[in-house]
Amino acid sequence: MLRSLFSGISGLRAHQTMMDVTGNNIANVNTTGFKGSQATFQDTLSQMVQPAGSPATGLGGTNPAQIGLGVRLGGITTNFTQGATQMTGRSTDLMIQGDGFFAVNNGSETLFTRNGSFSFDANGTMVTNGGMKVQGWQANAAGAINTNANPGPITLPISTLLAPTATATATFSGNLPGNQPNGSAITTSMTVYDIAGNGSTLSVTLTKQAAGWDVSFDGGVTTTGSLTFDGAGAYTGGSPVLDPATGVSVDLDGITAYSGSSTVAPQSQNGSAAGSLQSFTISPDGIINGVYSNGLKQSLGQLTMATFNNPTGLEKAGDSMYRNTVNSGPAQFGPAGTGGRGVLQSGALEMSNVDLAQEFTNLVIAQRGFQANSRVITTSDSLLEDLVNLKR
Repeated sequence: MLRSLFSGISGLRAHQTMMDVTGNNIANVNTTGFKGSQATFQDTLSQMVQPAGSPATGLGGTNPAQIGLGVRLGGITTNFTQGATQMTGRSTDLMIQGDGFFAVNNGSETLFTRNGSFSFDANGTMVTNGGMKVQGWQANAAGAINTNANPGPITLPISTLLAPTATATATFSGNLPGNQPNGSAITTSMTVYDIAGNGSTLSVTLTKQAAGWDVSFDGGVTTTGSLTFDGAGAYTGGSPVLDPATGVSVDLDGITAYSGSSTVAPQSQNGSAAGSLQSFTISPDGIINGVYSNGLKQSLGQLTMATFNNPTGLEKAGDSMYRNTVNSGPAQFGPAGTGGRGVLQSGALEMSNVDLAQEFTNLVIAQRGFQANSRVITTSDSLLEDLVNLKR
């Protein structure tokens, strides 16, 4: 009877733990990036009443007879299945679609999380709601990112200007009216930049001649080349030409000379003025692309993603954070979308993966298990009471 009392007590403890785990899951049903847990039980050592016997002449073998000594907690396992998507519209809210964790640093250690609710602080550093610095790789001045380096904090160059670039090539395209009389002139222009980022107007004048079209600058004063076309108006040669004032090479290969109206217009140029950061976007591979006031885009950094050989071996550290352990293995860093890592979705967050229907079912199971084990204790108590009363 004492054994049954102790078995009942162990059952109460085990089902109380199950209730605690279930209650915590329900409490975090709306926690961003939360992963639910499940309690599993296993029986304890059994007392041998009769050992097994081997078959003998005239007799068969006998099975062992054992009395169990109760139940104990086998483990509490974290469920890392994907949670539902919640659209937020905030560009710094990130959701991992697939496996992996964000890496963040609190100044003393690196922790890992599925909660991608990030923002930028006054210094332009990407941080969590609790101020931990999101880890990744910073781009250099040219926008190149070395993902083989050790991850560190990501900081936007808020007060740094993007250096200007001198225009080397300017491209024009369109159609010259091939049926125009000789001497007809068409002028088009675009803004180009010097090495200091100063803008100036590059004006190109195209004048119809019997053999083709002359190319001149300075309002038609300086002629530096000519364009030739075949009888059908297709370009045959003569480009590029060089503007003597700016030193810009002018590419006119895309121009035709068909009969009709003029559509010649600037196409592109490869220079730019100095630019300040205006906005940014985050791509599925975690690259932060800056958009500058001069219309250019450049990579500013890239978030790192961490994977583990055994994610269920991670230790919960609070605030939806995890800490690696000896059984999770070390973190393996890399870009999103590589090495089995998931991709990122900007403007969305991953919600808790808790299934309320399952958790309410677990509540009933835990309650009934607790009730049944308490009944074992009360019944054993009644038997002991009857035993004591035999003396009367």
